[in-house]
Amino acid sequence: MRVDFGVLGPVTAWDGAGDTLDLKGPRHRAVLARLVVARRRVVPVGSLVDDLWEDPQPGAVSALRTFVAALRRALEPDRPPRAPARLLVTEGPGYALRADPGTVDAWRFEQAVADAAKLPAEDALAHLDEALGWWRGPAYADFAEADWARAPRSRLAELRLHAVERQAEARLTLGLAAQAAADLDAHVAEHPWREDAWRLLALALYRTGRQRDALAVLRRARTLLAEQLGVDPGPALRRLEADILGHAEHLDPGHGAVGPGSNTDVDTGTDTGSAGAAGEVWASAAAAYDRTVASGARARLESTVGLLRNLAVTGGGGLEAARRHRLAAVTAARELGDVELTARVIGAYDVPAIWTRSDDPDHAARIVAAAEHTLTLLPPEGHEAARARLLATVALESRGTTGERGPRAARQAERLARGLEDPALLAFALNGVFMQTFHRAGLAPERDAVGAELVALSARHGLVTYEVLGHLVRLQARGALADFAGADAHAAAADRLAERHELPLVGVFTRWYGALRLAETGTAQRAEVESAYRNAAASLEGAGMPGLERGLLPLALLCLRVRYGDGAVGPDLDRGLGPDLASAPTPAPAPGPAPDPDWGPYEPWVRPLLLLAHDRRDAASVALRAVPEPPRDLLYEAMWCLVARAAVATGERGTMERAHHALAPAAGELAGAGSGLLTLGPVSRYLDALTAALGKAPSGGP
Repeated sequence: MRVDFGVLGPVTAWDGAGDTLDLKGPRHRAVLARLVVARRRVVPVGSLVDDLWEDPQPGAVSALRTFVAALRRALEPDRPPRAPARLLVTEGPGYALRADPGTVDAWRFEQAVADAAKLPAEDALAHLDEALGWWRGPAYADFAEADWARAPRSRLAELRLHAVERQAEARLTLGLAAQAAADLDAHVAEHPWREDAWRLLALALYRTGRQRDALAVLRRARTLLAEQLGVDPGPALRRLEADILGHAEHLDPGHGAVGPGSNTDVDTGTDTGSAGAAGEVWASAAAAYDRTVASGARARLESTVGLLRNLAVTGGGGLEAARRHRLAAVTAARELGDVELTARVIGAYDVPAIWTRSDDPDHAARIVAAAEHTLTLLPPEGHEAARARLLATVALESRGTTGERGPRAARQAERLARGLEDPALLAFALNGVFMQTFHRAGLAPERDAVGAELVALSARHGLVTYEVLGHLVRLQARGALADFAGADAHAAAADRLAERHELPLVGVFTRWYGALRLAETGTAQRAEVESAYRNAAASLEGAGMPGLERGLLPLALLCLRVRYGDGAVGPDLDRGLGPDLASAPTPAPAPGPAPDPDWGPYEPWVRPLLLLAHDRRDAASVALRAVPEPPRDLLYEAMWCLVARAAVATGERGTMERAHHALAPAAGELAGAGSGLLTLGPVSRYLDALTAALGKAPSGGP
């Protein structure tokens, strides 16, 4: 059954026939509204309780669960008993509303306004007329005083005002000046600070032959702006007044331009168009920079890196573009022959990193080479801060590689940063230390300590992105140590910071953690956990992190099935092996298209289990004898546990000994949970199985 949700007015929901659903009382609607605000992300139970009650009582969590159960019955009345919910789902530490984007009026409104900006005037007007008709009152009208509703209410109200102005602009383009003027007159009376509205009203009056009224509107705008805001009219209003007095040709209908200063671009996530103060500040500052700083100035390279740092944390195309342009900036700096500039350009890109596999190994290697070369060119005395940043860059970009250079660079960067007492530099260096704390299994406590210092340091000095990083590091470490209460708290803290500071990539990691949490607690049905993993994988699409995305969902589902102990694989995980693998002399993949599913970088350690699932014991033994050492990263223990399971099944003694030696230091941890993404249960179980099997297997092998 289709369910539509309405928050552009009182919070409500409708069924597929358009009938209003009974959502019970105000607390029920508050839960639903809070989950809509989260935009399909998980909201921890603790956060919901804090948002719904000013002074939560001991029974608040139980009451919340009662509200959720009642909402589920209202939203999915035909759901069979004990079947997993489809809309209001439980994930890890909290709940999420998995509504389709087209079923929430606020989300549809945002999309319609964005689409209208790309359409011809006639089509744009139709889009905007329809979208503005969805409003039934102020957004989240029931919860005007709720702290959690203030930001979305403000953003939607701003977007609605922008849509009204773009609607008027489209009407002017289509020659409907009188209609535009009537609506704009009321609009400026209610919102006198919106200069673009005054401009459009004056233009509409001018085009209806009311030049005197148009000039009077501009004078009224000047007076109101001065009296209420203490500012003079902006350049767009001043230009329009001069153009009206001069009967400028471009003001007449049919000359295309609606008026100077017009801007139909829109970003539905923040303030919009020329009416948004943030957009105006950005445009003015960028224009001033372009006028003032010469195109070939070296300062532009350093400014570019600053922009790229901000672009990288937006995810998706922003992260990919940041990687691409970063390398170009480094190359340009090196070509100038200024070693100190090159050091600053390389070291200024201190974007926090949590995943231990590079998204682009070739790119990373080139950055490392540039940093190493620049280190050799720096004068031997002084420049400690630049040297520390270059070393931290080497440590970060060497993630997942073997050799001693990465760990040594991390230690050197940390030592220099501590001596300089520079909090931002120390946070950058600690990120490098984290990336190089994988030289053996069982190092979750060390990483937890790094995360704790990052959180404390960053909170003291306002380093928001590194504070988020610290919470994610601790989420991983506490998960590895089976402290899920601690991990839950860090997931919630990371989500709160991400929502406040617009860091969308954080939700990718906390959503995966929610699926891991659901898997490890053992309280959910397997189908519900698999659904949680698939939803988490969907959040990776277009996130710009191929090093994380590739092969992760099949691996997580395989680990889930191993964890549940009902067999290694299922029919959707073992496709693509091919009939020739039973007799394959080596574990190399068969030529041709990639298997479906794509196991990505995890294929060598998954392959023996897949072969065993097809009763290809001899081929599995061959694969086990050739299996390489897993990368020293967040999934190191998980890869060895998968190999251990297959080695025990085949009696491959040499591989069992290797696995036991590698896993022994992590005996007290959960395999894979340190990734914050997936789990194979206690490492001790695999060690016990290996010990028992090694006691039975002859020393010469199976």
